[in-house]
Amino acid sequence: MAPLSSSRLRVWRYYKVGVINTLFGYGVYALLLSIGLNMYAAQIIGHIIGVFFNYFTYSRHVFQDAAASKLRFIISYILNYAIGLVFLAICAIILPSPYLAGLLALVITSIINFLVLRRYVFASGPHAVPLPRPAVVSENIDHASFR
Repeated sequence: MAPLSSSRLRVWRYYKVGVINTLFGYGVYALLLSIGLNMYAAQIIGHIIGVFFNYFTYSRHVFQDAAASKLRFIISYILNYAIGLVFLAICAIILPSPYLAGLLALVITSIINFLVLRRYVFASGPHAVPLPRPAVVSENIDHASFR
C-alpha cells in the first residue's frame, strides 16, 4: 500500500480528531440536555467548552506544522456557533428530537469548520489565505499636497 501524501494525511488526521471532537462536543451537549438545560443554552455552553478542547486537539494532532492564529480560531468558532445555531433551529423544525437536531446541526457545521480551519486558521501551503496587514500611517507625508 502506497503511503499517504501529506495533504491526504492531514485530512485523515482531521477526520480522526474531528470524530473525537464531535463526540466530546455532542457529549457535553447531551449531558447538559439530560440535566434539564434548554437546547440552545446547552449548545452555547457545549460550544464554548468545545472551542478550548478543539484548539488543543487540532493544533497538536492535525495542523502541528502550520502557524496557528488563535484570534482566527476564536473568530472561526464564533462564526461556527452562529452557523450551528441557524442549523440547530432548522433541524429542530424538521426533527422531533433535540438530540437528533443537535447531532445533524453538528455534522453540517463540522464540514464547514474543516474548510475554515484549513484555509484561514491553520494557514500553510497554497490553500492558505494570508492575514490582512494593518494599515500603516506613513510619517513621510508630503505636506505640499495639502496647501
